[in-house]
Amino acid sequence: MPTDTTAAAASTGQQAAGTSGRKKGRKGRLLVLVLVLALIGGVAYGAYWSVSTVRASFPQTKGSITLEGLSGPVDVRRDGYGIPQIYASSDEDLFMAQGYVQAQDRFYEMDVRRHMTSGRLSEMFGAGQVDNDAFLRTLGWDRIAKQEYEEKLSPATKKYLQAYAKGVNAYLEGKQGKDISLEYAALSFENDYKPGAWTPVDSVAWLKAMAWDLRGNMQDEIDRALLTSRLGPKQIADLYPSYPYSRNKPIVQEGGYDEGSGTFEAEGGSGDGEGEGDGTGSGEGAGSELGGGTEGGTGAGAEGDAAGFESQLTGLQRVLEDLPTAVGVNGDGIGSNSWVVSGDHTVSGKPLLANDPHLSASLPSVWYQMGLHCRSVSDNCRYDVTGYTFAGMPGVIIGHNQDIAWGLTNSGVDVTDLYLEKITGDGYQYGDKVVPFETREETIKVAGGASRKIVVRETNNGPLLSDRSDELVKTGKKATVDRSAPDRGDGYAVALRWTALDPGRTMDAVFAINRAKDWDDFREASELFEVPSQNLVYADTEGHIGYTLPGRIPTRAEKHDGSVPAPGWDPDYEWTGWVDQDELPYEFDPERGYIVTANQAVVDEDYPYTLTTDWGYGARSQRINDLIQSKIKDGGKISTDDMRQMQLDNSSSIAKLLVPELLKIDVDDEHVREAQKLLEGWDYTQDADSAAAAYFNSVWRNILKLSFGHKLPKEVRVKGQCLWVEPANTTGPADEAGKVRECGQRSASQAQPDGGDRWFEVVRRLMADEDSEWWTTPKRGTRPAAENRDQLFKRALIDARWELTAKLGKDIDTWSWGRLHRLFLDNQTLGSDGPGIVKYVLNRGPWKLGGGEATVNATGWNAAGGYGVVWVPSMRMVVNLGDLDKSRWINLTGASGHAYNAHYVDQTDKWAEGELLEWAYSEKAVEDSTTDHLVLKP
Repeated sequence: MPTDTTAAAASTGQQAAGTSGRKKGRKGRLLVLVLVLALIGGVAYGAYWSVSTVRASFPQTKGSITLEGLSGPVDVRRDGYGIPQIYASSDEDLFMAQGYVQAQDRFYEMDVRRHMTSGRLSEMFGAGQVDNDAFLRTLGWDRIAKQEYEEKLSPATKKYLQAYAKGVNAYLEGKQGKDISLEYAALSFENDYKPGAWTPVDSVAWLKAMAWDLRGNMQDEIDRALLTSRLGPKQIADLYPSYPYSRNKPIVQEGGYDEGSGTFEAEGGSGDGEGEGDGTGSGEGAGSELGGGTEGGTGAGAEGDAAGFESQLTGLQRVLEDLPTAVGVNGDGIGSNSWVVSGDHTVSGKPLLANDPHLSASLPSVWYQMGLHCRSVSDNCRYDVTGYTFAGMPGVIIGHNQDIAWGLTNSGVDVTDLYLEKITGDGYQYGDKVVPFETREETIKVAGGASRKIVVRETNNGPLLSDRSDELVKTGKKATVDRSAPDRGDGYAVALRWTALDPGRTMDAVFAINRAKDWDDFREASELFEVPSQNLVYADTEGHIGYTLPGRIPTRAEKHDGSVPAPGWDPDYEWTGWVDQDELPYEFDPERGYIVTANQAVVDEDYPYTLTTDWGYGARSQRINDLIQSKIKDGGKISTDDMRQMQLDNSSSIAKLLVPELLKIDVDDEHVREAQKLLEGWDYTQDADSAAAAYFNSVWRNILKLSFGHKLPKEVRVKGQCLWVEPANTTGPADEAGKVRECGQRSASQAQPDGGDRWFEVVRRLMADEDSEWWTTPKRGTRPAAENRDQLFKRALIDARWELTAKLGKDIDTWSWGRLHRLFLDNQTLGSDGPGIVKYVLNRGPWKLGGGEATVNATGWNAAGGYGVVWVPSMRMVVNLGDLDKSRWINLTGASGHAYNAHYVDQTDKWAEGELLEWAYSEKAVEDSTTDHLVLKP
């Protein structure tokens, strides 16, 4: 007999029997937890953190709950993994229930996110977050989100956002923090923080955080300018090669830009793209007036004394590194795969669509799986959609409805520019005038401390990011640039121009895509997806496939390509407008029968607009293309499981290039030869149990370190890594007396060379030049010097052998890639910075993984910092448009954000093994998979 509980009663922990979501056998582990807490934290902590404390926040998933504001009953059906499917009879009830259910599982995560987006983390975590809050207040995400809500969004979208907020607040009604999440119980030891009511703006602001982490080439823009402190234009160009169109195909291959009509047409363009790129992905842009560096687009400091500006950018980099990640790795190294195959090439005769976004690993996962079903689709209730959502935001971000499916990958389009601004008094120079700043004062409340006030200054190019660091302000007053810049005045500052700082309509796009019925609906909806610009792939039950690039994409004057920071005082470097939607690339039902997007170039070099100078270099995308072609040749057909297997492909393209050359190296040391022999007969796949993969990746890391890492400036090297380095602007050996000791300044997950597919391309182009100055490295200790490529490769083979001996042991039979390449899942707040016992309670891992950097199974690692997993396929899905119930999906963690809940990490083991779960969609399939049934009653 179902129980009938009010929302208020449920909030006190008086849940119906069998409603906790626990699996049998968990009680013993919880008791162990309490004993450990008592021993480590003391009796008081142990008594407070009791079994009831741990369980208090587990959601009610059976019986019934009364929610004021519903117009009719809502069914919430959960499967064995706790994934909810919601059934309602009106749009408002559907989204109110979504808010309630997501808050049940993930409210702490939602609360942290909204404090991040609004620059209020200090209210939860104290003075240690003030600097982050100040930076986020400067960006003004919450302020822009409020403008969007009030001025841009449709009445229907506002109605949905209000309903969602009502559902979240119904869950919060009457609850104390410990009844919501274990983390609040931990926070209660430090302060008396209590969660406030949810608002529609809280949901909209999350889109700004997503846009920030997917913002394009801002990191490359900073890096190119910083490299000028030690490298010349030609050397920097070596490190940012042009996109290899002749080898790695762009996304759009069967469309072209029509200059006569000013539109992009899906048919009529060859898209072959033979030859090397001309500024797209090359870093060989026009440069800027900063430092006079025009050759190679190296920007500030290529000539003259620009140390002050470089210090500004270094300081900005430190601020960026300290920011909490939202969905990615602070914009650097993020990738994704998505591809679609038409029914001509599938077993079912209908399209298959795969997607696996590569984002930073988080616990809980950034994604929340969910189905939103109208019992009868009508004008009153328009949704029957399922897929991956963001907790804190209504609607579905990636997934399918009854007619279409879609996936997303980051386009990498350049929508950010940094500007150096000349400051004079209370204004900044623009042309021959001094223009007053727009200013606003912000008050930052601090838990357990006094409030702080900041002043945000804005120019025509956006807010001054450099104001958020006293060091940067001082540096700006001393900064020098070349003689083409105006007189110093009161110094220089760095401003950010970014499309997300203008109000937009992306929230409208989410709902429009969720209810789209065909390609025309989808294209119309995607035009609203302004920020962040994403690659959208499409398939429908009628058999059509497609791709479109939406987004608010800026156009720039001829002398400015966005590759390096620009002089803000020169009007010729302003954005000149936006690429019209009709001019943006798309593809529909291409003759080849498939479309692949994996962060490669969108179009060939004939496209008239520079979308970015920093595409991904296509290692993953071309491998996926090759895998599809190998399956469909001679009439072969692709199944759902074939798509899953492609997602798990571990093949290393850089290993295919280097291993034949490494095996030619004559090595004297028998222990090094023993390791070298691991590469003989290796198939280049990076399985977790592969000793060859472990050794090769160590050799690759050492090749990068010897040839590039030791020659890069301290600003981009790993923090604490100290070297006697060559004099600036040379990469060859020098006399010891000419060297200086410099220590790296960048975090291990952000440092260079990171070993991604840009570095694949750098090394590939240098292979034929065996005497390149990049292949030189001095003798260090007992390790020999190198004066050419093969000598450096020999040195890398030696260094790798002894590195792995230290890490994995002398016996190579015990080596494996998974022992080096491990994933740890850390709670993104207290699991990272909390007391040790709290970390023990909240964090999980490690998992030994296969895959690697720039492989299809992109378990990314940063070669400059080590072998640990930095980002992952954050979810995987394959949609079968022939039978939607035969679609498959998996999440990185689980539905629940509650530590020790059965669904906290119950998908992770299967995710690590490459398995996919059944994905019920039809009402019958959902009923058959239901284990818990909750009724929300008006």
